[in-house]
Amino acid sequence: MNKATFGIDENIVGLLCYLLWPISGLIIFLVEKENEFVRFHAMQSFITFLALNIIAIVISAIPVIGWAISALINIAVIVLWIVGMIKAYSGEKYKFPLFGDIAEKYYKVFLK
Repeated sequence: MNKATFGIDENIVGLLCYLLWPISGLIIFLVEKENEFVRFHAMQSFITFLALNIIAIVISAIPVIGWAISALINIAVIVLWIVGMIKAYSGEKYKFPLFGDIAEKYYKVFLK
C-alpha cells in the first residue's frame, strides 16, 4: 500500500477525505500534493458534497415538493458518503456518477 504525504496508508487517508464531507475533502486536497489516489478522492468528496448540499438548500426553499426532493438528495448524500468511504478504504478509485468525472478532470490541478 502506498503512503500519503501524512505518512499514513493512502486508503485510510482516502477514507478520511469523505469523513467531514466537503470540509475534509478540501483540507486533504490542499495538503496532499503527490498521491493521486488521495487527491482524486479528496476532490470527489469536495465537489460532490458541496454541490449536493447547495442544491438541497436551494430546492428546499420550494414549499412541500422542494422539501421532499431535498430529503431525497440528503438520502443520496448519505449513500454516497458511505460508498465513498468504503471504496476509498478498499483502495478503489471509484467514480460517482457525474461528480466523479468532474473530480477526475480537476484533481491533478496544483500538482507540483
